[in-house]
Amino acid sequence: MQHLPAPCPAHLVPDATGRFDAAYRAAKDQRVVFVGIEREGERWTVKVDALTAGPDHVVGDVVNAAMRAAIVRLVQTREAGSDAFAGPVYFMLHAVPNQTQAREIAAAFHAALYGDLGPLARAVPGAGVDREGDAAG
Repeated sequence: MQHLPAPCPAHLVPDATGRFDAAYRAAKDQRVVFVGIEREGERWTVKVDALTAGPDHVVGDVVNAAMRAAIVRLVQTREAGSDAFAGPVYFMLHAVPNQTQAREIAAAFHAALYGDLGPLARAVPGAGVDREGDAAG
């Protein structure tokens, strides 16, 4: 698997459909936050996981709260299924309507797990995520 930049821009978020295990293992071997999308029928699943980055990668309270707020907003607006998983280090959304939106959300989640909340505020307006985009805590 190719080494992805951190944070990963939307157009580079890998489609891990049918190869999730290999993509996850590659992120773990590279000690980076896992990011990927998977096709499920006509819809998409978004997955990000900070466990692959190792024990030194900490997801702070500010980031966790922002991620949870974004997920709640996406579920409320029916842009994701109600079976979402919201942390504290692993985040997953099912039933995202299209690949473009799945990539954008995945990239925003990935950036958040690296401490940049700006992309999350833009990807999920109305979630109350700090628009300054700095999550130093």
